[in-house]
Amino acid sequence: MRWGAGLGDRALVLLGPTLDDERVHHKGVAITSHHRQRPTVRQVAAAAGVSAATVSNVLNGTGRVGEATRARVLAEAQTLSYLPFTSARAGARGGTGIIGLTLTTYGDAAVDYTQIPYYADLVLAAIGAAMRRGYLLVVLPSSLSSWSWLSTPLDGVIHCEPRLADPVRGILERRQIPMVCVGRPVELRRDDYWADTRVELAVTGLLDHLADAGARRPALVVPDHDDSYPMIVRQACRDWEAAGGIPVRLASFALEPNYPVAEQQAVDELLGQPERPDALVGVYTDSGTHILRAAERLGLAVPDDLKVACISEDPGYAWTDPPVTTVSLQPRLLSVEAVDLLLAVIDKRSGVRRWRLVDPTLHPRASTASFAGGAVESS
Repeated sequence: MRWGAGLGDRALVLLGPTLDDERVHHKGVAITSHHRQRPTVRQVAAAAGVSAATVSNVLNGTGRVGEATRARVLAEAQTLSYLPFTSARAGARGGTGIIGLTLTTYGDAAVDYTQIPYYADLVLAAIGAAMRRGYLLVVLPSSLSSWSWLSTPLDGVIHCEPRLADPVRGILERRQIPMVCVGRPVELRRDDYWADTRVELAVTGLLDHLADAGARRPALVVPDHDDSYPMIVRQACRDWEAAGGIPVRLASFALEPNYPVAEQQAVDELLGQPERPDALVGVYTDSGTHILRAAERLGLAVPDDLKVACISEDPGYAWTDPPVTTVSLQPRLLSVEAVDLLLAVIDKRSGVRRWRLVDPTLHPRASTASFAGGAVESS
């Protein structure tokens, strides 16, 4: 799980296209709107300068289409407000044209995922990807009652970060609803479909960056939890340590009842050791803030006394003092892959690989510079 409330508030306004004139012309393509006629695949093809078959391949995720062509077709389809008749096809086969996305809940804790940059990006990108393919996507908490799961009409589900002995999997299997996991299942089976970021690469790439900047006593604070994310982080640290010979200290903290307090305590304990770390990495959105606060309390200069980094999507880290190095897990790309994979399963597309992986992106900033004032990116 990638928790944290983020550094800033967000406001979201969704605006749809309106057709006030009787006839709209787009790149020479006339669309009659007096009776709000639905744009056709041929109109999209004409606007994009491709064949109708190419448009169908792009919107259905089939065939071999170049990325530039795919992007152009999707842009023209959006401009023309075109949606494929996916819902009609779904109805013909007894489907609903609706897919779900689940977000894990923990006990009775209410989690506002819209305030966590990783999940906000993940959800918005999934909604957009589903809409471009003619599907409605609904967001569901994993804590729904069994009756709600059994009665909610769904053609398939994207299940985020499945846990050990995950209850959602069993319910969906009983209903024979296709499922794609975002995050590797802890108990991976041959028939599982999943999409994930290369978390191993995120961790080892960040440790390489810190070592190149002169760190010789790196440490990470990692949650104790039963999804695959912290497990992958820990194993990546062990593998990097074995390959490079530099020990990596790991400190754990519990998510419940109050993970920010628990993580702060773990950071304080690490930095209070006689031979404290010279670089500290957090794996949640708020981790960078917690580490900066601890460094300030202890009178440690960042990055000279302590280099600081975290795995986060929060753009606010570009403006902290100093700006904090982050690694992005690319949740928007991850959502697009997960939606495409789920629809391939729903449509029973042949030759589909059961897993998709997305590369992370490192954003080096002043908090990990090899010396104060070193050259780093500012955004």
